[in-house]
Amino acid sequence: MESTTPSTPDAEAPLVRLRNVGKRFANGTLALQGMSLNIGAHDFISFLGPSGCGKSTALRLIAGLTRASSGEMAWTGGAAARTDRDLGFVFQEPTLMPWAKVFDNVWLPLKLAGMKRDAAAPVVQQVLEMVGLSRFADVYPRELSGGMKMRVSIARALVTHPRLLLMDEPFAALDEMTRIKLNNDLLAIWREHRFSVVFVTHSVYESVYLSNRIVVMAARPGRVIDEIRIDEPYPRGEAFRTSSRYNAHCTAVSQSLHGALHGVDIDH
Repeated sequence: MESTTPSTPDAEAPLVRLRNVGKRFANGTLALQGMSLNIGAHDFISFLGPSGCGKSTALRLIAGLTRASSGEMAWTGGAAARTDRDLGFVFQEPTLMPWAKVFDNVWLPLKLAGMKRDAAAPVVQQVLEMVGLSRFADVYPRELSGGMKMRVSIARALVTHPRLLLMDEPFAALDEMTRIKLNNDLLAIWREHRFSVVFVTHSVYESVYLSNRIVVMAARPGRVIDEIRIDEPYPRGEAFRTSSRYNAHCTAVSQSLHGALHGVDIDH
């Protein structure tokens, strides 16, 4: 597989732009304040920050699952440029329908969009092959391991061929070996299909391994206090995980996160 360098999102108009976005909940809690961010085409961005800093809230704002209280969020080309199929969302839990087989769980977004089962079959089979589950289409979720359930969830999010995939700590509950395998598989799919990813994680090591940009967020009210580029080529594997460069990146990100925990804005 050929080596590729991370994209340079500043060279073109961002896919999504957040400007001074704030979110105050009905109970008065200020979750986000003045959050600004560009999400470029084929970016892999990780949100990293203290618990309760608004990472998941920011993700839900981008998804349109909640509305900003202030500021603006826009897709390239305006609101009309975005359709429901442009977004895929993977939650921390797989949230599969236990009464439905794997095929029907993955078909669901297309079904809701009006696509008949027979017409959807080639697309569903394609994404199941993508995530390594082509032989499990007729299996119920209860028969799958935790990692396999998450693969089904990823397939369901990808079945509409979104331009932007949002992932809210999808691998947090998995064992380390399964997590590493899914990290590698996710990167391979991302590189081949060239969508953008915004990935929420609490792991410095995972964020450095996956991302070309890491957004470090301050404690509540959440905002971007640092943005770190990981200028390392893809594909990444065990050689990168054990390299001095990887350790150096992890150290830099850890220091930035320490600043976030103590309310220190980073100035590079």
